[in-house]
Amino acid sequence: MAIKLNRDEKLARQVADLARFVRQYGRPKQKRQEPNDRDYDRKQEAAIKKLAPEDLDRLLRDDEID
Repeated sequence: MAIKLNRDEKLARQVADLARFVRQYGRPKQKRQEPNDRDYDRKQEAAIKKLAPEDLDRLLRDDEID
């Protein structure tokens, strides 16, 4: 049975997913290896591209709001 998350828990999960994606996406390539060796979630990338700019900004600034 799936666990129901409340609004704060959903927001925390979204922020954590976004932070992990940004770390993976922004990682510099490794020397002497495939230039496209960055491993990140393509589904997460598509979901981020669909976000409204205001929502993305809110997620990125989550720790600054409190």
